[in-house]
Amino acid sequence: MYNYWGPIGYANWQNQGYGYRQNWYRQINIIEGINIAVQQVPGEVVSAELDTKNGMQVYEVEIITQQGVKYEVDVDRNTGSILDINLD
Repeated sequence: MYNYWGPIGYANWQNQGYGYRQNWYRQINIIEGINIAVQQVPGEVVSAELDTKNGMQVYEVEIITQQGVKYEVDVDRNTGSILDINLD
């Protein structure tokens, strides 16, 4: 027997972790943002905050490297991608 989603019994496949909508509204948290930034620029995190740039929510993570250079890394809250790395 079939319904709109296919065989009955499989109609709730979205709730089993297979649906594309499962993480549709998910945003990374600040800890995930920090971890992403440190993977790109290794060092000690001095500060991290949520900010809005060009209409997008970003985590601004300030990192000091072992050489003493301070960077600001912008991480997109929605995708987790690095948007910008600047000397601070």
